[in-house]
Amino acid sequence: MASMAEQLAANMSFSALANSQELKNRIWFTLGALIVYRLGSYIPIPGIDSLALEQFATQNSAGILGWMNSLAGGALGRMAIFALNVMPYISASIIMQLMTSVSPTLEALKKEGESGRKKINQYTRYFTVLLAALQAYGIAVGLEGQSGIVTDPGIFFRASTVITLTGGTLFLMWLGEQITSRGIGNGVSLIIFSGIVANLPSGVAALLELGRTGQMSFFLILAIIVMAFAVIAFIVLVERAQRRLLIQYPKRQVGMKMTQAESSHLPIKINTAGVIPPIFASSLLLLPITVANFSAGKGPEWLNQVTALLGHGRPLYLLLFAALIVFFSFFQTSIMFNPKETADNLKKSGGFILGIRPGEKTAEYLDWILTRLTVIGAAYLVFICLIPEFLVGYSGIPFYFGGTSLLIVVSVTLDTVAQLQGHMLAQQYGKLLEKASLRSKKK
Repeated sequence: MASMAEQLAANMSFSALANSQELKNRIWFTLGALIVYRLGSYIPIPGIDSLALEQFATQNSAGILGWMNSLAGGALGRMAIFALNVMPYISASIIMQLMTSVSPTLEALKKEGESGRKKINQYTRYFTVLLAALQAYGIAVGLEGQSGIVTDPGIFFRASTVITLTGGTLFLMWLGEQITSRGIGNGVSLIIFSGIVANLPSGVAALLELGRTGQMSFFLILAIIVMAFAVIAFIVLVERAQRRLLIQYPKRQVGMKMTQAESSHLPIKINTAGVIPPIFASSLLLLPITVANFSAGKGPEWLNQVTALLGHGRPLYLLLFAALIVFFSFFQTSIMFNPKETADNLKKSGGFILGIRPGEKTAEYLDWILTRLTVIGAAYLVFICLIPEFLVGYSGIPFYFGGTSLLIVVSVTLDTVAQLQGHMLAQQYGKLLEKASLRSKKK
């Protein structure tokens, strides 16, 4: 007999979308919030010469500024009020996750439940303000160092830039939280997603322009398009792939009743680390290029040599990029999944893995499985991220055709669709229960 989940999946239809006013309101709210974000990415901060800034952004499109600009939907290149995007909030969240694993005080807060989680979120917001202010001040000082960009440099420009950019980041943080609670999908992820997608039309146009002018052959463009679809299909396959560990629950006495022996699965994703490793690796490697660009070649000789060696497609760049992705994959996985804690929870609930003793042996087995899955996940991230780097280095395609961008777009799309399906299934749950009961009575 088919399970309830299978019945739900078989009977799910998009007609539930038309019949659910709540779901439609959530979708409209999400779209409206993203439109507000896109409008704000075109509002410039005061005291900037737009023509000089555009020229400077074009010259520095190969550095970390170009990478961050691609995630911000072009807001950084226009020096808009949302130029920092939600990157300070993401950095603060990752640092707080690390501190939670290191600090006994924060770890105790985490175990307190909902109240502890609210306190940690509050600390994350405070840290976001600090990081955003520091980044905004750095941007203001860097812009003042470039001739012609700032119309009236000085303390007033720095103060207004810090206040404006920090306020823009805090507004996006609040907007992301509103999307998560009142809309569809994860708000922060959708904001980054919309920024990347906003750059795709101009990226495709630039690619076709290279073909029109003869700088790139038609077959190479066709190969790039075919490879992009193949990479997307591969990302979907791996992101949905799981290792399911069979968990057994023996017969238990609950009150006056004796529960039957049950079995379930503990799913472990192959890519547990997500898209964090490529983001961190890219930012670290592109930092010397950005510093060299800000110094306009006037920096020390060793910096110029390092910048030359770390160009796109260079062997040293690719080697370090792969090594950093592997390192951050293991680092992020260790933060997100704790084998000892999982083993303790299984032991408390009475569950066990067949052939493995509960407790310490289960933790060792989970760590053994997780290590091997992380190796596969790290190799997958290296493969996805190095293919675009080869294209950037040897084919001259636009920078934003990167593996990190593809990973973010595909992952956010999959998560959003899953949430949408969950809402649609919830709307049909009652009707399907009635149908199932009627069918059982007829039989």
